[in-house]
Amino acid sequence: MLHWEYGITLLAFTLLGGYHFYLFWRIRRRPLSTAVGLSRRIRKLWVKRIIQEGRDILAVQTLRNWTMAATLLASTAILLGLGLLNVAFTTEQQPQLSKLLNYLGYDSELAWLLKLVILSGDFFFAFFNFTLAIRYYNHTGFMINVPACQEAGVSAKTVTEILQRGANHYTLGMRGYYLAIPLSLWLFGSVWLLGGTLLLLVVLYRLDRFV
Repeated sequence: MLHWEYGITLLAFTLLGGYHFYLFWRIRRRPLSTAVGLSRRIRKLWVKRIIQEGRDILAVQTLRNWTMAATLLASTAILLGLGLLNVAFTTEQQPQLSKLLNYLGYDSELAWLLKLVILSGDFFFAFFNFTLAIRYYNHTGFMINVPACQEAGVSAKTVTEILQRGANHYTLGMRGYYLAIPLSLWLFGSVWLLGGTLLLLVVLYRLDRFV
């Protein structure tokens, strides 16, 4: 059974890695055919219009909404991450439900605790990226209201780059949340991990808007 556990787990992570490698290639080659590339283009046009028309209130309201969303997600991620670590450090044995649902996997207390730690690390990854997104959104809020004629270092291009960094970290944080689905199912065995991975890839394929 142990070789099945390793083989199915490796297959699941290979599928996840391969999909995101292909997504990265697609963003580089045909950015407007993906949701990420299209969003980057829209943000660039948005910043340009905000600066040209001086629509300060709209900029502040939009950035506030993004910051509030990132704050909520960051708070949730750190709570879940710490909660999972607490479970890993205080649980003495693997729950019976996890053993019953683990059809082909290898039952091991150490492996189950390691899965909890990995899942916790995933939420810490999400927390880190959401906090960086908040940081860049705050910088954008200040910079977008500074006319280029007053400060040579501030331009529409600079503001766009800062905003894009925040959006990139927000996207990575959301990927951390999505990845938590198969990792959570992994607690019940490698077969559940593979099933959750396949389901997630179908959903991500639709969300990433390949055309």
